[in-house]
Amino acid sequence: MDNLLRIKNGVAVLRSSIPRVDYGDFFRTLSEFVKNDGFIVQFFAYEENGQYRLVAVVRNHDLYVLQTEVGTIFKSFTGAVSEKFHMFEREIAEQYGLKPDGHPWLKMVRYHENYSGEKDVFANDYSKEIPGNYPYFAIGGESIHEVGVGPVHAGIIEPGHFRFQCAGEEVLHLEIQLGYQHRGIEKMMPKLPQKRYPIVAESIAGDTAVGHNLCLCQGIEALAGLGVDKKASIVRCIALELERIANHVGDLGALSGDVAFNPPAAYLGRIRGEFLNLLQVLCGNRFGKGLLRPGGVAHLMGEEQCLLIKEKIAEIRPEIEHVCDLLFTAHTVLARFENTGTVAYQTAKDLGLVGYAGRACGLAYDVRVAFPSECYRELGTNRNRVINGDVNSRATVRREEIMHSLTLIDTLVKMYEQDGDIPTAVRAGEHRLAPDAFVVTVNEGWRGEVSHCILTDSAGKIVRYKIKDPSFHNWTGLAMSLRNQEISDFPLCNKSFNLSYCGFDL
Repeated sequence: MDNLLRIKNGVAVLRSSIPRVDYGDFFRTLSEFVKNDGFIVQFFAYEENGQYRLVAVVRNHDLYVLQTEVGTIFKSFTGAVSEKFHMFEREIAEQYGLKPDGHPWLKMVRYHENYSGEKDVFANDYSKEIPGNYPYFAIGGESIHEVGVGPVHAGIIEPGHFRFQCAGEEVLHLEIQLGYQHRGIEKMMPKLPQKRYPIVAESIAGDTAVGHNLCLCQGIEALAGLGVDKKASIVRCIALELERIANHVGDLGALSGDVAFNPPAAYLGRIRGEFLNLLQVLCGNRFGKGLLRPGGVAHLMGEEQCLLIKEKIAEIRPEIEHVCDLLFTAHTVLARFENTGTVAYQTAKDLGLVGYAGRACGLAYDVRVAFPSECYRELGTNRNRVINGDVNSRATVRREEIMHSLTLIDTLVKMYEQDGDIPTAVRAGEHRLAPDAFVVTVNEGWRGEVSHCILTDSAGKIVRYKIKDPSFHNWTGLAMSLRNQEISDFPLCNKSFNLSYCGFDL
């Protein structure tokens, strides 16, 4: 712990102030931290002056950062310490050609050439279609059969490949292989003019446009010394909660459809549109795009917007309560939800699950409470009652979050009306960033912990932009939820997590 630097969410520090230790101390420090109930927020590599560096941002009740220098091979944390490092180390290997020695499951994440142009550790020439040289796990035996699903799926959904190892109907192992939507966002960001940053951030994951853009804006504000007035901060929180409600409501409707209970599916599908329309009331876009910009918001609420939001919340709240009562009291629904797709508490903890998927397993972590930004320090907290780790728990946590977010929005609108400040709308532009600086931002997107890291050089130019969507933690949780389940339970388990393909693929 002595080597770790305590940092604050959304507050820039000098890169020179981050402890840089040799890899032995780096390994021992992080190993001790994680074994004592620590979790990984960011773990990534970057290259500067021909030298590779690893940066770790970790959390317990505080945020900490530590860095080290490595060669092309370093000792793997995954094999020796914790599965929490699993995807992060695979990503480092792919992005920079650095090999985590001893990693038990080393294979590609997104199927792309590494950033440094050095030899690829996966022996790919990248002239073939995805997945290239990707050794899928296989179980032997005469009674074992393999089922491949995707990447092209029925319906208008994103591409991803799911490979099941089954004995009859029982799933023994599920491997999830993604990367079909890799766009190279992290590599692209340092090369873009600043005014394009918010537009790209809003497109990282289309259903988390507000969550990702909020992280981007807070990072730029920290590096540029930009202040955000209270009313703009309130609007940001309202937008984030509307995004949360719209997605949770839509997914509860989809879960209803997956168990052939069509009335709630129809009702909730319609209600989701009401919340998307409220985002349009805020900024003219149903997904909240164009609203947040470094320094504040591009659109302010007037009396009309405040009234529309209050009236719609009052109208829809009893409808949601009624439809949720219908859904969660139907014995046919509970028979499919309960004890399906269970992820045990210890498994969730070992994997480092975040968001409602983690809370449904008993991991009571919510960024709005642990590391509050914007107005969340002044708002009430939520409590989850059903934490058995199954589909029913994930659905119930979503229901609780919907009702909690409705209350938060009511409170935020009142705060906005009572605040006497006269805010100013802002537009994206160029800002001088602090030189040799580092900032990490974390926010509770609707899926869970969203985090962005930005590092600048001596001229204030961004040298590394690191993005993490909560899906990066949780895809392995979905795979574990199918263990010993019937393969026919996959659509239900998948929708109960509803993870982002493009947010993972970057």
